[in-house]
Amino acid sequence: MIAAPTARMPDFSPSRPGRIVYALPFADPQRTSAAAFFNHPEDRLMTTVTLGGNPIDVAGRFPQAGDTAPAFKLTGADLADVGLDAFAGKRKVLNIVPSLDTPVCATSTRKFNEEAGKLADTVVLVVSADLPFAAKRFCETEGLNNVHTLSTFRNPGFAQAYGVAITSGPLAGVTARAVVVIDANDKVVHAQLVPEIKEEPDYAAALAALK
Repeated sequence: MIAAPTARMPDFSPSRPGRIVYALPFADPQRTSAAAFFNHPEDRLMTTVTLGGNPIDVAGRFPQAGDTAPAFKLTGADLADVGLDAFAGKRKVLNIVPSLDTPVCATSTRKFNEEAGKLADTVVLVVSADLPFAAKRFCETEGLNNVHTLSTFRNPGFAQAYGVAITSGPLAGVTARAVVVIDANDKVVHAQLVPEIKEEPDYAAALAALK
């Protein structure tokens, strides 16, 4: 009989951004049995990235190329619920950021807005923990008309489902920086969890996945 783990399992991997460790799903006491531990990998996967060189934990399973993109429900700039199915038949670029009220997040949104105008049958979705009002104001102030802002404030489960839930450090509660490119059939064709949150994503790799 397998005994239920009582603490984080030993981490034998090098201490570096992107390493994966396994942790107990403490959030739900009904899922702390051995069976739950092994049957719900979305609860136990944890990746490490850095913030200014300092390690921080990111929970959930980050999508990989070839995966079916997880469904989601987020909040648009008009406060309406928006799901992945709202963009059926289009290619999707998810620019996932901690907050638009930071320089790197703002820069990545400007760059993807510029590129979005050149891409056919493609939508750029900027996902953050910002309130819809703040995200809308940012886009209006910057004159960004080619991106859709989506907020996790009503549905924080998005961060866990997409493997970008920061669980430690000063940014705990918001999303890590990532880019996920999804084709018209909702298959992931590119995914980057940026190893250092203060750095910009690899724009060229994301755009190459759309060619």
